[in-house]
Amino acid sequence: MAVKKSAKCVIISGAPDCSTDYIKSNISENDFIICADGGYKYAQKCNIKPDLLVGDFDSYGGSVDENIQVVRLNVHKDDTDTMHCAQIALEKGFKEVVILSAIGGRIDHSFANISVLQYFSENNVSAQIITENEILTVVTAGESLFENLKGYTFSVFPFGCDSVTVSYEGKVEYKAKSLTLYSSCPMGVSNVFLSDSVKIIVEQGNALIVVLKDL
Repeated sequence: MAVKKSAKCVIISGAPDCSTDYIKSNISENDFIICADGGYKYAQKCNIKPDLLVGDFDSYGGSVDENIQVVRLNVHKDDTDTMHCAQIALEKGFKEVVILSAIGGRIDHSFANISVLQYFSENNVSAQIITENEILTVVTAGESLFENLKGYTFSVFPFGCDSVTVSYEGKVEYKAKSLTLYSSCPMGVSNVFLSDSVKIIVEQGNALIVVLKDL
């Protein structure tokens, strides 16, 4: 199947209790859409036809449009359905990925989906998990620019490592210059963007950055 030109990839996972308005608002016409198993239920509710459906079908047992390409996975596998979607997105050459309905319900599933963000970061892909209230990203020894978020709350934590060293360029409530945050101390929680442009620089380690979309 040909990849739509100049499109980002949207992965719809199967976390519970996601509104159709939230799903629709984060998908554009030219996006390449991959549903991870139960995420297909959300696509159906939104009248969205995915380009690809991936899963072992333990969370979706209904019918599938015969015109949708399906990748069936073994139930006894090492990775999650969402991780397989991520690998496919990488193989297809996408450099921008958004993951929807990936947080909520089982905490182990939520953690596994955040791990997918680290996978993308380590492979030089810009990826976000977007929920109805937050934007999550993982940055591995690099930098991210946050614009037009003045007044919004953000938090930074080490992810998949003991510590992360960060600096903030731009106005924030709690400044950081080569500040080391440790996994055993949530020092990076609840900071605030005080300017329209803030750069978070990760000097070592992996940083999980969580932005609250609602003031």
